[in-house]
Amino acid sequence: MSTATSTPSRPSAGRALPLTEGSLVQRLLRGALTPGGAVFILAAVLFVAVVAINPNFGDPPQLIRFIGRTAPIAIAAMGQYYVIVSGEFDLSMGAVIATQVVIAGNYIGQDEGRVLPALVLMLLVGAVVGLVNGLGTTLLKVPSFIVTLGTMLALGGLVRYLTGGAATGNPVDTFREIGRGGIQDVPVIEVLPYSVIILVAIMAGGVWLMRSPFGRTIIATGDNPDAAGLAGAHVWWVKTRAFMLSSLSATVAGILLVGYAGVHPSVGAGYEFQAITAVVLGGVVLGGGRGWLLSAAAGAFALELLFSFLNFQEVESTWRPTVQGVIIILAVAAAGRAWSLGRRPSRTSPPAAPAPPSTPAHPGTETGEK
Repeated sequence: MSTATSTPSRPSAGRALPLTEGSLVQRLLRGALTPGGAVFILAAVLFVAVVAINPNFGDPPQLIRFIGRTAPIAIAAMGQYYVIVSGEFDLSMGAVIATQVVIAGNYIGQDEGRVLPALVLMLLVGAVVGLVNGLGTTLLKVPSFIVTLGTMLALGGLVRYLTGGAATGNPVDTFREIGRGGIQDVPVIEVLPYSVIILVAIMAGGVWLMRSPFGRTIIATGDNPDAAGLAGAHVWWVKTRAFMLSSLSATVAGILLVGYAGVHPSVGAGYEFQAITAVVLGGVVLGGGRGWLLSAAAGAFALELLFSFLNFQEVESTWRPTVQGVIIILAVAAAGRAWSLGRRPSRTSPPAAPAPPSTPAHPGTETGEK
């Protein structure tokens, strides 16, 4: 009696390799062709274009200051990423930032002893706002667009009531140094802004988080919440934590913005739309389940580089909303189509052989009983 030896199956000639297969160069090339990878190429092209117009922009001190100024919107974009990749929206980011700015300006004042308690209070407020948004969306079954829109209006009204619509309060310089200060006498770059250090730390933490079970679960929840629930995930808690991360990111952005934007109820206005624009520019699919965290941050830098390019070209800043609207439409259309094409089976793969039709066995035949 002979036994047949099985040989490992080889991939068909036309099959597209997943992003996790192949050499490092192959993975980088394949990643660059995805919406999440293309934004890095776009940012590099925009950087070259800006340097071509203003060569001083490429100097290390100037470049590190640009990164420091862009850090708040990049942090906000990463916070928005968690919500969008889970299949939801957060329109309350700008109102959260304004609320945190007003808290900093009016609670701290010139008392340095209140800096640390104020930071704790601001983070607590951010976590509570995210919790309310998350529970309203998941347990009350209200669409996140409506929940966060209501939160945005409620916080905006509270800020206008507390401030009268004008600048109020002035936190001590020790607090403002978080956003506008830095480590002095650093070789080459001269000053290393604290905002850059905070940005890098949040990026590193975000990458670790998305590689953890929570990160994989939030992707699965955005892709198919029913399947994630059947697999044992607490979908309501996963999405609620995503909203909390978003509000906490907005809180950190607000802390940094106090440094060089001061205390005014208009600080943070429109940040939710800038964050959404950066996220979709980074190839994250609206509806959830597809996208990379660092691509959302890269989308923020690409957006700011584009605005810098337009500024150096003396284009009126009033065109910014128009540019953002066009970017959202084009990026969403391109990302959705690219990801859907990536999920389709290769046309060169041979079609699966159809199953032979089942025929009933009749007595007296070769396949029936005798």
